[in-house]
Amino acid sequence: MPVTDLLERNHKLYGDEVALVELNPTMAETRRTTWKEYDLVQSTEPTPYRREITWSVFDEKANRVANMLLSRGIKKGDRVAILMFNCLEWLPIYFGILKTGAIAVPFNFRFAADEIKYCAELAEVHVLFFGPEFIGRIESIEETLSKGRLLIYVGDGCPTFAENYRELVADCSSQPPKILLTDEDDAAIYFSSGTTGFPKAILHNHESLSQAAEMEMRHHETGREDNFLCIPPLYHTGAKFHWMGSLCAGSKAVLLKGTTPQQILEAVSKEHCTIVWLLVPWAQDILEALDRGDIKLEDYDLEQWRLMHIGAQPVPPSLIKHWKDYFPNHKYDTNYGLSESTGPGCVHLGMENIHKVGAIGVPGYHWKCKIVDENGTEVKQGDVGELCVKGPGVMTCYYNDPKATAETIKDGWLCTGDMAMQDEDGFIFLVDRKKDVIVSGGENIYPVQIENFLSAFDKVSDVAVIGLPDKRLGEITGAIISIKEGMTCTEEEIEEYCQALPRYKRPKKIIFAEVPRNATGKIEKPALRKKYGAEQLVAQQIEG
Repeated sequence: MPVTDLLERNHKLYGDEVALVELNPTMAETRRTTWKEYDLVQSTEPTPYRREITWSVFDEKANRVANMLLSRGIKKGDRVAILMFNCLEWLPIYFGILKTGAIAVPFNFRFAADEIKYCAELAEVHVLFFGPEFIGRIESIEETLSKGRLLIYVGDGCPTFAENYRELVADCSSQPPKILLTDEDDAAIYFSSGTTGFPKAILHNHESLSQAAEMEMRHHETGREDNFLCIPPLYHTGAKFHWMGSLCAGSKAVLLKGTTPQQILEAVSKEHCTIVWLLVPWAQDILEALDRGDIKLEDYDLEQWRLMHIGAQPVPPSLIKHWKDYFPNHKYDTNYGLSESTGPGCVHLGMENIHKVGAIGVPGYHWKCKIVDENGTEVKQGDVGELCVKGPGVMTCYYNDPKATAETIKDGWLCTGDMAMQDEDGFIFLVDRKKDVIVSGGENIYPVQIENFLSAFDKVSDVAVIGLPDKRLGEITGAIISIKEGMTCTEEEIEEYCQALPRYKRPKKIIFAEVPRNATGKIEKPALRKKYGAEQLVAQQIEG
């Protein structure tokens, strides 16, 4: 079933119920111009800035976008990009693109101008929707970007080189376009994180999107009375497909444009959210704020909050143990996935398996998993190998890149590039990224294991472990450590704590610094290797 059918169903069954809420705590003193009735239901609350739309308005807005695009010559299979921060317009634009039969192409809002240009050319984009935050970046490449492409601006103060979204959709029909869609039709292109250079374009069909929606609903038992708090960026498969559980269930969701502990707990409290997906740094921030006494749980109404789940990166078991100290009644889940597997859920822990914290889990709904060696042969239980997954959400291909596609999809199996092992109960543990494994003196060292160990130290806020060049051993283990606010720590304390590790796993170099993470919470290890690897080489040359 095409995923657009779910939106149209919700319009018919739950049309007058609220579908989406946008909360922007940073706009307490700023009011936008009044929108026309067809655009949204405007809240009258002065602070925080809040907007909402019903399922019927959501679907009608998507239809207007679709009919506008069709009137401008967009047809089935064309590519239409979105470069916007999370807002109430994001998802109706996305679904409007899908309703034309075109392919939605969300852009990472952290893309620099050259990356925007590169991805627009790679995906052969015909139209680009962009928000006010990106005027400067788009203007710097407008001369080449606008050739053969329609630029549509979503916001106030439309620049002269673009067309105004509001004016374009104002008089368009709110009736659904008569475009036949099937599960096999191409639906969306998502981009890889680009950790090894410019990102790859990942193509998915409608079956991928629909299965992700059903899988999310089943994994987290999302019901009609649930309310999902969505904080991560919608351009990423993680946020998008976690929200699609709400789409499948016909339940409400809140888009929060804020990540501080106070903003998150305030949103959960005032909007009565029941499901919250957090990235590791945000969960750590909440715990540290509670530890310091900066926030107090009794100041918020949190009784309805039933599930906290984390994904996008390995989760330190110590974090969940500490979380349960403050939230003993919370159910917990973690999800594993890649953009190539329609985001989260091809492996998931399961809410009933909190005793297995540290594992990424078992195969998700309608998914299969195996762990293989370098020859593609399954390893025996307990041995480390590459995790491969197979299911209805595997990408169609890397767009216009048959070589990379053939290297990644083998006999229907998606080779993830992640090293994993399976315990005696069948639970899969992520060991590390294949490219992040440190080889020191011929010994394989898996950084995630050391990161989990160091995360349990009570002074450590965040940690990244990388390989640094070494003349004798090839690589040595370096730990970049961020210390909790208000605390001090010495190398000697870290070294003493690490005595509990086997000697070969102990960090040989300790660096106190901030740990950089991307918009989805993943550690930017290539940047760390580039910075500290270069410093290590210089130090060795001086010593030599």
